[in-house]
Amino acid sequence: MKSPLKFKPLSNPGESLHQKLIDTVFDGVLLGYLMIAIFTPVLVYAWGVWLAQVIPNPLIVTAVIAPVMIFGVYRMISGSKKLKSVRLGLQGEKAVGQFLEKLRASGAIVFHDIVGDKFNLDHVVITKSAIYVIETKTMSKPAKGKTELSYDGATISWGGKPIMGDPIGQVCAASTWLREILEESTGKRPIIKPVVLFPGWYIRNTNSGKSNVWVLNPKAFPTYIKNEEERIPSEDVHMFASHLCRWIRSQ
Repeated sequence: MKSPLKFKPLSNPGESLHQKLIDTVFDGVLLGYLMIAIFTPVLVYAWGVWLAQVIPNPLIVTAVIAPVMIFGVYRMISGSKKLKSVRLGLQGEKAVGQFLEKLRASGAIVFHDIVGDKFNLDHVVITKSAIYVIETKTMSKPAKGKTELSYDGATISWGGKPIMGDPIGQVCAASTWLREILEESTGKRPIIKPVVLFPGWYIRNTNSGKSNVWVLNPKAFPTYIKNEEERIPSEDVHMFASHLCRWIRSQ
């Protein structure tokens, strides 16, 4: 028996994070709960037997089980924290992906969650102006205060301090990787534009042409594309999309 599908389906927005969410639930949170659920009754039983003046001595059982239970609690707590972060990232990628789907009406070709070697491209949008490699960063908002990020062409800051991670370096590396893939496949050098999107945040941009990377709120992205001149012929748009689609399905 074999699948009736001729081609492997392309990825949905946030598919890698969805798998990571599942892995975090089973490997982190549920593993901790399972350890506690299994060993707590054994520990209670051992102490109950000892209090009833029946051997075995529960100190031995405690010495064996306590480290496992402590490890289980640690995994449960750390897994819960990671779960919150992954869930937030997943929601952000899905929201941005669904927003980008609207660009298809203007002729754009949109891909989601392209998996490379130990990394993934959240979204790729191919238009007549450029091929946009998009990194989505979903940051929690503060309970009070401004939800404003500053971008000076080199650093993304919040409240005067650089944010954690290196989204600029990340999206530039992803863009270089995609350029090499498409250039090798098509024989043409594609025009690649790195973009970092922060859903729900206002971006104060003081870049002034220092960097090729756009840092935007997703709602501003269509306007930026619209203001770009067309540099890729229609046939090349479909050629790049076809080669990228073929590469994805071959992996």
